[in-house]
Amino acid sequence: MKSLRELYRIGKGPSSSHTMGPQRAAQLFLERCSNASSYEVTLYGSLAATGKGHMTDVAIEEVLHPHHTVSIIWKPQVFLPFHPNGMKFVGRDVNGDIIDEWTVYSIGGGALSDGIDGHDELGASEVYDLNKMSDIQSWCYDNGRSFWEYVEKCEDKEIWDYLKTIWQTMKEAIRRGLDHEGVLPGPLNLPRKAATYYTKAKGYRASLQSRGLVYAYALAVSEENASGGTIVTAPTCGACGVLPAVLYHMQEAHDMSEQRILRALATAGLVGNIVKHNASISGADVGCQGEVGVACAMASAAACQLFGGSPAQVEYAAEMGLEHHLGMTCDPVCGLVQIPCIERNAFAAARALDADLYASFSDGHHSVSFDKVVEVMRQTGHDLPSLYKETSEGGLAKGLGKKYTK
Repeated sequence: MKSLRELYRIGKGPSSSHTMGPQRAAQLFLERCSNASSYEVTLYGSLAATGKGHMTDVAIEEVLHPHHTVSIIWKPQVFLPFHPNGMKFVGRDVNGDIIDEWTVYSIGGGALSDGIDGHDELGASEVYDLNKMSDIQSWCYDNGRSFWEYVEKCEDKEIWDYLKTIWQTMKEAIRRGLDHEGVLPGPLNLPRKAATYYTKAKGYRASLQSRGLVYAYALAVSEENASGGTIVTAPTCGACGVLPAVLYHMQEAHDMSEQRILRALATAGLVGNIVKHNASISGADVGCQGEVGVACAMASAAACQLFGGSPAQVEYAAEMGLEHHLGMTCDPVCGLVQIPCIERNAFAAARALDADLYASFSDGHHSVSFDKVVEVMRQTGHDLPSLYKETSEGGLAKGLGKKYTK
């Protein structure tokens, strides 16, 4: 598995696979073909289907257009065999002849692959020697350690400084989101809700206030993402509100130290990494179960660890967080990361706390392992028809999309 630096990325929304990934690909192609007189970029499959709502063309043009002419070609009905988020870059000379071309895929969370060596990420090396939850859990018990200590063993010593920066960025996104009001960009005219939820939550008794604040924190980050603000992929932009909401709530309501929060962030990253390595975190590939479902699993594990859960209980919490999102489709209305995405982040954050509580009541033993759920999630995602995987052609997007595009 790769470093947590490849999972937690700081960038601007609204989409890690449709905005951050293509922009990074454009930067790489510019480096290898800087002498072109013009560029042509063809977007395929899901990348083309919802690219305009995700500002894919804007992200690419920001990199290439300052240098030369850029043509964007949209082919939403053409799916390349390796991944639904395919794109082809072509550089031409003054005579229009091709001097370089490159096909690359945005495979989720801002990561790229050329499709040559399986799902191997470009520019990322292997850091972890174990990639299954069961094996890592066995290592924990054999050595009397926790999941975060396995992260510390495998990563370099600067990982804690990196996670500190990640946590600071997450907190800033929450605070900005709680202050911002108004309407999110796009044809949906969706009003921001974080500030209202935060204010209302403060007026309730403690038992209800806690849940309302978690909603507000998740909404705050997700609304920042939807407006193109700076967030952290956790594991993606579309699911970026879940983990920060849970961790921020833990720090604020339960007086958790920053050191413990960073350790929980490491464990959450390990959970996300396992899914990314063995299945997918791309909505275009496996549906929203790979985004919000994985984010819930990450937050569930983090919360359970913070409340003193054993490795078995942490694994159980993560398993429930993902299991109970199996089959969730990716159906963004108008191709925007707004409906139902923002609301899903709030509910998944609350569900993560439920998974933690349920696991904490148990001894950690259960019937279905996290690794098994990851395997099932991968197969379920691949069995879903493409119209339910970030094409905006099925599910909620099919009916509601027409309403807002008349």
